[in-house]
Amino acid sequence: MSVDHSHHIENPNATTPPPRVELIGSVPTPPMPESSEAMTIHVTLPPGSAGSPPHRHTGPAFGYVVEGEMIFELEGEPERVVRAGETFWEPGGDVIHYQDGNNLADARSRFVVTMFGVPDQPMLIPVSAEELEERKSRRAPRP
Repeated sequence: MSVDHSHHIENPNATTPPPRVELIGSVPTPPMPESSEAMTIHVTLPPGSAGSPPHRHTGPAFGYVVEGEMIFELEGEPERVVRAGETFWEPGGDVIHYQDGNNLADARSRFVVTMFGVPDQPMLIPVSAEELEERKSRRAPRP
């Protein structure tokens, strides 16, 4: 077992097999709001759902796709498909989260996200059409 990211210690008194721990994602900690709260949400996207409209988060978000496939796009990055068993993250703050839709037309997709945000602020802050137009040069080219 590697010392890095060790999430299991031997239990000499155990009479059952040890837990299986597998690292599925790791990123350096991005800046956090000075006063923040953590929240974990579970999102279910119906078949073909476009997901949330473009928005921001007040702090970073770390997620895991439980089922299906999600189209994920952040400002400055090309859209990509995140499949069940894969992780995603975003720094929050000024970065626009353009897409989190279901990539499947015939099945639901589900993901779990833990977000760190400013207390008493909305979890999703919509971005206006005017601002999207002003910042369109920051969006990666469309496929």
